[in-house]
Amino acid sequence: MFPARVEIGQKHKQQDEASSRASWNTPRSDTRSGMSYATRMASSFALTSVMTVLVLVGVVAVVWSGVFSDYTRANMTDIAQSTAQRLAQEYELNGAWSTSYLASVADSTLSSDDIGLQVVDAEGTILYDDSWPAAAMVGSTQGSSEPSSHSLISSAPTDAAASVTRDITLTDGAVVGQVRLWVFGSDALLSKADTAFRDRTFNAMFLASIIAVAISVIIGILVSRMLTNPLRRITGTAKQIRDGDLSARTGLKGDDEIDRLGETFDEMATSLEKDLKHERRITSDVAHELRTPLMAMLATVEAMQDGVLPADDEHLETVASETRRLSRLVQQMLDLSRMENRTAPLKLEQIDTVRFVRRIVDSQQQLFSDHDLRLRFSDDTQGRPSDIEADPDMVTQAVVNLMSNAMRYTPEGGWVVVSVRTSRRNVQIIVSDTGIGIAKEDLSRIFGRFWRADASRAREAGGLGVGLSVTKQIVERHHGYISVESELGKGTTFTIHLPREHTAEPSSSTIEH
Repeated sequence: MFPARVEIGQKHKQQDEASSRASWNTPRSDTRSGMSYATRMASSFALTSVMTVLVLVGVVAVVWSGVFSDYTRANMTDIAQSTAQRLAQEYELNGAWSTSYLASVADSTLSSDDIGLQVVDAEGTILYDDSWPAAAMVGSTQGSSEPSSHSLISSAPTDAAASVTRDITLTDGAVVGQVRLWVFGSDALLSKADTAFRDRTFNAMFLASIIAVAISVIIGILVSRMLTNPLRRITGTAKQIRDGDLSARTGLKGDDEIDRLGETFDEMATSLEKDLKHERRITSDVAHELRTPLMAMLATVEAMQDGVLPADDEHLETVASETRRLSRLVQQMLDLSRMENRTAPLKLEQIDTVRFVRRIVDSQQQLFSDHDLRLRFSDDTQGRPSDIEADPDMVTQAVVNLMSNAMRYTPEGGWVVVSVRTSRRNVQIIVSDTGIGIAKEDLSRIFGRFWRADASRAREAGGLGVGLSVTKQIVERHHGYISVESELGKGTTFTIHLPREHTAEPSSSTIEH
């Protein structure tokens, strides 16, 4: 079984678990108004669909109109060509066309009553025109089988785009006339049937576009609801937490971005719940730690005032002892505050780490002996230089904090070893003990303010639970980091990593609230 290990400090920055926060259960009024995200999303779907359909319908209408016009012109051209061929054959047989023959050709050839036919001879004389009145056409055939020219004005369009013209060409290549076709009342060669077909097509396209927009809007509403439901769950959960229900969770699980957001939110809520519970415990612990010496002093003083206890040195020492304990607790909190706010100035000096740490260990020998613990110093530098640039008082406080922590949680008869090692860039100060160890799940929290794995035992042993947090702040002020390895029942090893050269700090410090 491998010991658990965690590194805290310059390389692995972590925010304190119990940093101060604003109250989460302050009610807030929601005065915002306007469209919801789901409504905006559905509206965006609808607007996009309408714009897309309009563009598609416009493009299709233009293309369809062009294609349909080309089709009708090609169809009219075929009719004109076949009519010209019939008239050429008649001319080769009889040398001319009778008006009755031209009328019969018009009746048999043209597929619609609104298609007009005009026949012109080689000199440009109009021989037949569907726009002439029927009476004039009949009168022209009385007493003669030959067509004659008329003084009637033709209503056939003169624009080439509104009519189709084909030469009447004989087999020898001679042109004996022209055939012109047009549509009455139209400049686009569209018969009534063609126009009706085109209109039905456009109506069908319009109806299809309306159906497409309606379907798109429905799909947009469904999709927007599907996408925003998880967001509404997250919002609802956030409001529950804001109102004080720290157990509220979204319950979202999945692989998409919103589900991952929900999972992350739940993890944050769980961490927040733990932190707030920890803060409540801290408040209770601090109140208990401060109240205990105060109550002891008050009880002793009142007893002496009432004459229950004599005002002798023994009882005065009790008051003095509790006063010193209270002063020590307050000083620990002040030290932590100064370290976190970086208001404690660094007084850098060159330190021979081996000699420096050895003196600290020697000064603590008697204290460890009184607790029936064996304390030993080990020089593991193998003769390599161990000089660093650091604040001696702060480094002393950091090392003593680790040694005191080891003494507090190491049973009688146990060992505490303090050693110094060196590397190319760093010097390590190592404090190892054979104590009770730290659970793996607690390693990431041990440097938090007021953290104690066993509150009752720690309280009995003395201390407010800020020593490790102060040590971490001191090490980070020196641009180093601290790591810890521990295994339950076997002991713990703390290692302070300090750089050989100190990097200057910024002139302005940030105070965290």
